[in-house]
Amino acid sequence: MKSSAILLISCPDRKGEVATIADFVYRHGGNILHADEHADEESGLFLMRVEFDPKDFDIDLSQRDLADFGKEFAPIAEAFAMKWRLAQSAQHPRMIIFVSKYDHCLVDLLYRQQSGELPCEIPLIISNHPDAQPIAEFYKIPYEVVPVAKENKAEAEKKIDALIAEHRPDFMVLARYMQILSNEFVNRYPQRIINIHHSFLPAFVGARPYHQAFERGVKLIGATSHYVTEHLDDGPIIEQDVVRVSHRDSVEDLIRKGRDLEKIVLSRAVRAHVDNRVLVYGNKTVVF
Repeated sequence: MKSSAILLISCPDRKGEVATIADFVYRHGGNILHADEHADEESGLFLMRVEFDPKDFDIDLSQRDLADFGKEFAPIAEAFAMKWRLAQSAQHPRMIIFVSKYDHCLVDLLYRQQSGELPCEIPLIISNHPDAQPIAEFYKIPYEVVPVAKENKAEAEKKIDALIAEHRPDFMVLARYMQILSNEFVNRYPQRIINIHHSFLPAFVGARPYHQAFERGVKLIGATSHYVTEHLDDGPIIEQDVVRVSHRDSVEDLIRKGRDLEKIVLSRAVRAHVDNRVLVYGNKTVVF
């Protein structure tokens, strides 16, 4: 697969931004492969994703801090008050997966990563239960059990922080990790923790959403993948989907249908994040 560079931009919406960015890439020898933009009228914000072929690009992109690119791009960024980030498709991000006892999302992510569908590395799986360890062993991925109880949550999070520092993930995925993370923990990793919630948010937040949906007699159930914030199940949404149910379906039927949906929605969200197609603004996302 051809290596590409991806420039992600957000700034106040002004005339000339698309032309200026395209001219910058052209002047430095890049060839634009994809360009997507969105102007949000309500917030007055402009968001853009530009993917280009860097083969003939005359700015060194090999530096980890991209100092040369930042120096050349700085006049444009300052003129338009841009927040920007440059990523490269050849650099596969590192993803730590958190899981509890339900392993369907974990298995799906591991299979997709091994098959090449998810271009990322998985250095570690963290769980509060030992149940999924045989799965980790099958995929030859280290597995750490960090038990969590009401009286030791702070201590457990310290152990998790130490594992994160050791394995240096670019982001983390809660693949049905049935623990509420502290605000302090979540705020240390903004827009770097992706969760799957088993309902079509904002409906049925919190625990036992399928039971809540059954009690309401809904005709559609859903799944939602979102970035984790300190507000429970209220972070910026990356991906959602629904499946139809009927009065004939029991709670167990809803859970079975919902688990199939959870796997798909989570994998789509992770793929969008890995592909650098997600831009967050306020409590919303643009997924290009």
